[in-house]
Amino acid sequence: MKEDKNTPLDLEVLTEGMGGLTPAMGEVMAECASVCLEERGHRSGILLRVSGAFAFSCRLRWPNTTEQMRRCHNDREVATENGAYGIAILLVRKETGYKALERSMKGGGFDYWVGKDAALPFQYKARLEVSGIRLGDERDLSAKVREKVEQTRKSDGKFPAYVVVVEFGSPKASVVKR
Repeated sequence: MKEDKNTPLDLEVLTEGMGGLTPAMGEVMAECASVCLEERGHRSGILLRVSGAFAFSCRLRWPNTTEQMRRCHNDREVATENGAYGIAILLVRKETGYKALERSMKGGGFDYWVGKDAALPFQYKARLEVSGIRLGDERDLSAKVREKVEQTRKSDGKFPAYVVVVEFGSPKASVVKR
């Protein structure tokens, strides 16, 4: 696994927004990821190991959390989900150039449409399905990846799917392209 120390994954980039992600929602995702990471004892600059379709390591950066952020994002399940969305969106952007273009509707089998800004509405697009684990081992990560890959099958068609599962305890992420 190559290490890409020169290009950190900076959670603050989410606060700029992109395509179908408002700056406000990007800030929520960045705060949630930061809360999850700091709760596991990590500090900005920790190495994130990424395996699967994307295989590299990079430094995660974020501003320190505040007591107000920790109280605001106290629902562990929601914070883990939103934090994982933020990291997954940045990983896909880093490796493919795709941006979050639109949140998908519930029940479709994936979370976001991602792609490049293209003149044709469905050119250079893919589906993104994301999950987060606050603390787990390789078995937990593998099981969640299998579950999410299966979930994307209901929306199979001509668009590829990226499945990203983020585990905050190590931290690490597993990416599958199908």
